[in-house]
Amino acid sequence: MQVLDSPMCSSQLALLQVFFLMVPPGVRPQPSFSPSGAVPTPSDLGPGTQVGTLQSFSEGTETPWAVPGISTVGPTVVTTSAPGNRTVDLFPVLPICVCDLTPGACDINCCCDRDCYFLHPRTVFSFCLPGSVRSSHWVCVDNSLIFRSNSPFPSRVFMDSNGIRQFCVHVNNSKLNYFQKLQTVDATNFQALATEFGGESFTSTFQTQLPPPFYRAGDPILTYFPQWSVMGLLRQPSGVGAGGLCAESNPAGFLESKSTTCARFFKNLADSCTLDPALDAASYYNFTVLKVPRGVSDPQNTKFQVPVTLVSQAGSPLLAGNTCQNVVSQVIYEIETNGTFGIQKVSVSFGQTNLTVKPGTSLQQHFIIRYRASQQSAAASVTGPRSGNPGYIVGKPLLALTGDKRHSMTLLQSQGDGTCSVKRHEVQFGVNAISGCKLRLKRVDCSHLQQEIYHTLHGRPRPEHVAIFGNADPAQKGAWTRILSSNCSVSAMRCTSCCVVPVSLEIQILWAYIGLQSNPQAHVSGARFLYQCQPIQDTQRQTEVSLTTVVTFVDITQKPEPPRGQPRMDWKLPFDFFFPFKVAFSRGADSQKGSVSPILILCLLLLGVLNLETK
Repeated sequence: MQVLDSPMCSSQLALLQVFFLMVPPGVRPQPSFSPSGAVPTPSDLGPGTQVGTLQSFSEGTETPWAVPGISTVGPTVVTTSAPGNRTVDLFPVLPICVCDLTPGACDINCCCDRDCYFLHPRTVFSFCLPGSVRSSHWVCVDNSLIFRSNSPFPSRVFMDSNGIRQFCVHVNNSKLNYFQKLQTVDATNFQALATEFGGESFTSTFQTQLPPPFYRAGDPILTYFPQWSVMGLLRQPSGVGAGGLCAESNPAGFLESKSTTCARFFKNLADSCTLDPALDAASYYNFTVLKVPRGVSDPQNTKFQVPVTLVSQAGSPLLAGNTCQNVVSQVIYEIETNGTFGIQKVSVSFGQTNLTVKPGTSLQQHFIIRYRASQQSAAASVTGPRSGNPGYIVGKPLLALTGDKRHSMTLLQSQGDGTCSVKRHEVQFGVNAISGCKLRLKRVDCSHLQQEIYHTLHGRPRPEHVAIFGNADPAQKGAWTRILSSNCSVSAMRCTSCCVVPVSLEIQILWAYIGLQSNPQAHVSGARFLYQCQPIQDTQRQTEVSLTTVVTFVDITQKPEPPRGQPRMDWKLPFDFFFPFKVAFSRGADSQKGSVSPILILCLLLLGVLNLETK
């Protein structure tokens, strides 16, 4: 190889020259791919080279089928059998056509399939499958560094995407598109190869992981049934679907205090009364709770077990005549934790009811799980959590006060059959809601009927005050505002032989943001109970009446004016802003006609200002 005497190209040419010397002579030139758009001159073409499509590759890489900025026209696979012999081979020389999967038929995009009988497969196929054409290997340098090439390998002069001419040599690589020769294994080298490449024949897909040392928030709580030596999870059934059917597989999350409600329907309550474990209180405490997850390795060890303590006695379901007694209607778990030391104490209490055996009987159950830290005082657990500190947080309960007792404001809640339930929905701050149910009236006097419906609408005890902030203390009366309310007016209905009862309650809450705009705090400004009433005749007192409760939050925030630090579009200059200039020009015009001193002074001032701005 002869090159120009240029110091800037010595390093690259040395590498290229050494590479040429290392390639064994006499190796047959392979079909090559050349960059499209580059038209090599006859002097650029080496012996045995073929004009192909545009491609440019670095050393040691196989030919990709699509390169950004490079023509997508496929390679023209044509080889010459020998110099001077113009017999054309229709297919590239590959030892095995790996994509020829259908004998006697042409496989799509398999450019080496001899059943296709294509002179140029890329004219028919959109692309060639990997391994179906000969891979190319190029080494390129700047064309200005090469004076003349006497390499025995095919060469090209390409024009790259930047318009720079590159001189490339197509180098044979016997490893590309060839199968490796199988390694001979015998008694002499077996042990060495087994040591180098050996290992387990099969690896387990599922890796055995040790249980974590302690519970993390949201982790399911592990339980153990000593009677059957079976592990389980603490469940908190929840309602699913439109009917709110109980889903038993819902696990309770660690440190996630939650309340769920679901409904159960019975086709034959007489059989389910004593056989269904969901109705038996014993099924909710006949197990132990693992203190920490690592107790899974030794669940029978009592140091990992925490028994479930029964707070009050609960009877087993009993079928007495046409009534199923002692049916579980509410389950409350109190779990005491101590950080990473896990669960320290678990207690459970029940609410039970009686069901009448009849077709289509339903039961609504409530499941509550509360968590409390071991160091938490009893007084703190009685007062309950805050709804914000100080401002309310959207979605937290709206706090109400009756006497000295703090509780959450509630709405009506219906059972599975649409009748009013003892359980009620909590009013969430900032969340408008509506609920309703049907109340079955009893034959009582009008005053008792009115009192019962009032209690059903606003709940018991009746809210008297509402907390201004989410951290209101019952002992501080100034932190609460009275709820405005007015009962139904009997005289307004003009009904002498009827009973005027409320059928709808709208709870209107006025609230606003106060404090800094960067950290606004929501507070309640006022609350009102607005009743809607209707008369009921004496003959209708054994029927049903539909009740509705609505809660509406009204934002009355008054946002302050924006700060005056930034200019506004409505700002104007003072009316006498140009008065000094006007006086100066007027005096100059009156005293000295034709004097240019005021104009000169003004020009000098303007020039001074411009000079200051340019510096």
